[in-house]
Amino acid sequence: MPPNLDHLSDSDEVPGVVPDDRDATVQSNVHVSSDDESGNVADREYTGSFEGPEKTLEVCFRRIHDDHVDPTPGQVSLGGVDSEKNDHEIARFGLRCLSRPDLDRICERARCTILSSVSNRYLDAYILSESSLFVYPYMLVLKTCGTTTLLRCIAVLIEMGRRLGLEIDWVGYSRKNFNFPGDQNFPHQSFHQELDYLHSHRSLCERLDGNGYTLGPVTADHWFVFVADRTNRRSSFENDTDRVLNIMMFDIDESVTQKFYYGKYETGICGETKDEETLRISREQTVESGINSLCPGAVIDPRAFEPCGYSMNAILFHSYSTIHITPESGSSYASFETNQKVSSYKSLITNVIRTFRPKRFVMTLMADEGGLTKIKENPLTDSSHDAHIVVPSVVKGVAVGVGCAKPVSKSPFVYKRSSTASIKVEDDCCCLMGNWVLDKKSNSTTDQSLRASKSRGMSVS
Repeated sequence: MPPNLDHLSDSDEVPGVVPDDRDATVQSNVHVSSDDESGNVADREYTGSFEGPEKTLEVCFRRIHDDHVDPTPGQVSLGGVDSEKNDHEIARFGLRCLSRPDLDRICERARCTILSSVSNRYLDAYILSESSLFVYPYMLVLKTCGTTTLLRCIAVLIEMGRRLGLEIDWVGYSRKNFNFPGDQNFPHQSFHQELDYLHSHRSLCERLDGNGYTLGPVTADHWFVFVADRTNRRSSFENDTDRVLNIMMFDIDESVTQKFYYGKYETGICGETKDEETLRISREQTVESGINSLCPGAVIDPRAFEPCGYSMNAILFHSYSTIHITPESGSSYASFETNQKVSSYKSLITNVIRTFRPKRFVMTLMADEGGLTKIKENPLTDSSHDAHIVVPSVVKGVAVGVGCAKPVSKSPFVYKRSSTASIKVEDDCCCLMGNWVLDKKSNSTTDQSLRASKSRGMSVS
């Protein structure tokens, strides 16, 4: 049985490096075999609040033997909205050779299920009942929210990797501090418990020896990170993600959250199946909220949930973008994450914030050192003044003269960075996080030079 660590909460964490000299007795009592019962944990009763911020696990693999031969291409359906017209041959090798039962087994360990998928030549993207899964030939990214048990996937990932002639090269696990830590299941009841679980995982620690870190104020929103790295820098270009930007937004504007309630849209149309209804409402929510404008040119796979909630994956060449929304009053939350390589995220960040209009947000960036130098504008490292996020506010339809109407600009919404933290770990992995809050006092006096660009979406560099 796992050790009783229920008394530990996120508030017990301390900033900086978590010591490696842990109690060996505690570690020896954490058994990986408990993963087999991960699907037997009873679901907690829904109370009207939901743990929106995701746990994120990224695992990179490499070939065990240099002479390993990749499998021949196989047939794949792109799924999603364009499956009928986009079916084509895709070269599937590495982790992309995992079968659907294999992926279902991984998700079962995390206590979630696959709902839909889209694919291209470079990756497969899956919408889950709790967030998203992305599979590249040598990298897997799994994001889960709520009370999922994400870390229990590691044992089966190692097993499946070995079956494909792969071994773990790099592991990154991260999450924000929980809003409702008491609702979590083992091994996610505290960051200490998560680290004990990772350190006790013999099949993982034989290959990797990582450390845990806390970034940000422990009395406010902060970010937990675990990184274990055995990457061969001279040959890592193939599975190097360069950088991942994540924006976690809280207290979403009520006019925005209402767009993600299923019952707001027409239901029960004669002749329309339930699956067709869900797909139609998913598309309507994507357009009405403006989410479709955030990922121009990408293949989008949206999903509306009942009675409320929304998820979306978008893929464009090698990159993914994903959005997850929990609109419940009192715990409203939206997240946007992308690994697209751009020289400046400033306009993208502005457009994401303009879409959801939160009262506060947390932004994180995980990047290799070389990738970080390619970013020209970075609110996480800019000066306090330059780190302001300014979102224009426009009220349309104000009469000007006879029979005329002209948009009128109001004072923009200004978000002020309240804290920032960064650390470089495992040779060249840079982790940065910052907190932003809506600065209502500045809305009427903001200098014109701070007004944000009105270009939407992302540009490919």
